[in-house]
Amino acid sequence: MPLTFFRNTFAGNPLDRASDRRGDADWLSRQLGSSESLGVALWNGRPFVEKTKDGGEQIAYLPSRLVGELAGGNERLLFLGLWQETAVFAVDIEGSNDPAQGPLQGLGEFKDLRQIALQLPDTDAAILATGKAMFEWRRKHQFCAACGQPSVTRDGGWKRQCPSCQAEHFPRTDPVVIMLAVHGDRCMLGRQEAWPKGMFSALAGFLEPGESIEEACARELSEEAGLRTISVRYHSTQPWPYPSSLMIGLIAEVEDDEGTPDQTELSEVRWFTRAEARSLLAGELEGVFCPPRMAIAHQLIRAWAEEG
Repeated sequence: MPLTFFRNTFAGNPLDRASDRRGDADWLSRQLGSSESLGVALWNGRPFVEKTKDGGEQIAYLPSRLVGELAGGNERLLFLGLWQETAVFAVDIEGSNDPAQGPLQGLGEFKDLRQIALQLPDTDAAILATGKAMFEWRRKHQFCAACGQPSVTRDGGWKRQCPSCQAEHFPRTDPVVIMLAVHGDRCMLGRQEAWPKGMFSALAGFLEPGESIEEACARELSEEAGLRTISVRYHSTQPWPYPSSLMIGLIAEVEDDEGTPDQTELSEVRWFTRAEARSLLAGELEGVFCPPRMAIAHQLIRAWAEEG
């Protein structure tokens, strides 16, 4: 049974994370060497997948022993959790040589997660997003933030520790508020100059220290579009492994339907009626489009458009 009424792409990881087993190095070693355990590979952030019978994509699972060999030690290895009683590990492969043309030849291929997310089973997309986000954290936090010395991986890849000062470092998730501004029967979308021509989306920004979700929503709408927020309601959240954000989806009622782009974050804003929003989602508005359905922005627009 889902925890919320709505689940976005990259949410719904089915694995038992088994965090209580991560600190047991002997148990992890036995699981890695077990013939029943499974492995997932990512190469420069691209997951290893294979075609399904219906033309979709799915994780190309590998024997965990092979994953251990590819990892060459604990540094590039991650214990993802348990599928029922089966341990699942992931390996972070780096370099310019495609392993699908080497040790993994004929077993699958590495593909960009963003491009294939909607072709994957929801559960596979969520598992891969977890691995991708964790490995992005590993690459960027290989040195102790307290003393600057190299750190080492611990707890199945879920912690790093400094051998010099013993400081412990844990992965962080960056919270982002993403909100659909609405006034009466219209919603506002904005666009950035760097985006593809004609693309409009919900506004978004990082949550700052000492700030509530509602305060961040109001600040971002004020800063980027000059709008005053009256009320905020929650829709859903989405893990977003680019590199490791949590998108907090909101619908914000604003005081008026003016809005002025700040010309820094936004180059243009535009108001849409519910009917226009439905046409936008269907791809029927000439010269204008919104993010695909894998994006929480798309789901915010849809949720509001289908209310009326």
